Amino acid sequence: MSVINSKKPKASVTLTDVAQLAGVSLATASKALNGRSQVRAETRQKVIEAAAALSFTPNPFAQALNASHTGTIGMLTSDLDNRFVLPVLLGAEDAFGSGATSVLLCDARGDAVREQHHLNTLLARRVDGIVVLGRTTNPRPSITAGVPVPVVYAYAPSDDPADTSFTPDNYTAGRQAIEHLLARGRRSIALVNGEPSYTAATDRAAGARDAMREAGLELTGGDELYGQWSESWGRQCTETLLASGRPIDAILAGSDQIARGVLEQLRETGHHVPAEVAVMGFDNWDILSATARPPLTSIDMNLQELGRAAARALSDAISGTTEPGVHRLPVRLVPRESTASVQRL
Repeated sequence: MSVINSKKPKASVTLTDVAQLAGVSLATASKALNGRSQVRAETRQKVIEAAAALSFTPNPFAQALNASHTGTIGMLTSDLDNRFVLPVLLGAEDAFGSGATSVLLCDARGDAVREQHHLNTLLARRVDGIVVLGRTTNPRPSITAGVPVPVVYAYAPSDDPADTSFTPDNYTAGRQAIEHLLARGRRSIALVNGEPSYTAATDRAAGARDAMREAGLELTGGDELYGQWSESWGRQCTETLLASGRPIDAILAGSDQIARGVLEQLRETGHHVPAEVAVMGFDNWDILSATARPPLTSIDMNLQELGRAAARALSDAISGTTEPGVHRLPVRLVPRESTASVQRL
């Protein structure tokens, strides 16, 4: 039986109105509209028809209180201004945004007390799950114990192997960089790295060292050329390498920022890139790599895809499927003029 149309203004329609028009109790109307199994099919249809006739729009907050899932995800970051955090965040938000999911973002700013406060706030909002987004690839303390919803870690992996974490494969990034330079005919390759307290730096150095040794070669200057993640360190270390008198036909910088310093020092000392020395970096930060002179070859860490992978894993965990362990995601080479092949006489 069809339900007659009502002339009641849409703005004033409540669930009570729907229940009265359908001839059921308020509780039954609520269960019917929230898909509960305790309602008979014919009763559910009557409630749905009544809601349609009244142009009833459910209150999302009331729905959340009656549903097992709220359709809300929490994202807890330690440094929202960090240039590595934003691409991961955008990738995760993009994946969540493709469905009917709301994202609540909290920035702890590297403060453990603030992080705990934000965590409590997210749980009070009854989020279905939480993505914890770190500022570096160094392992971070797990917060999973005692949290009643699934937690997935992105960029900075959890220090608990039972958790689900996603981070870039920095070891493979180091290998790919060296393999690219070797394929361009370079043999005397130096690695001007970042700070050794960062696992990104040490993992990239391990990959670069292993790729060189498999080719029967050693890194010029060794694999201990660590310094700040800065252009000034790139200039300083390049100056030292050139003054040593050792042959160098390629310099792999630990980041694009360091690589810009390398390029500047080579240009100031009259060394042509790439004819004499090839240069490449890591991170593929467009504002540095694409505008360098010459444009800089770099390893892109695929951070947006990392964010999407973390979001998909959290969605799966909410549905009951987990992927414990640290998942190291692929990176990709972005070749530019700084490592172009050169005709040798």
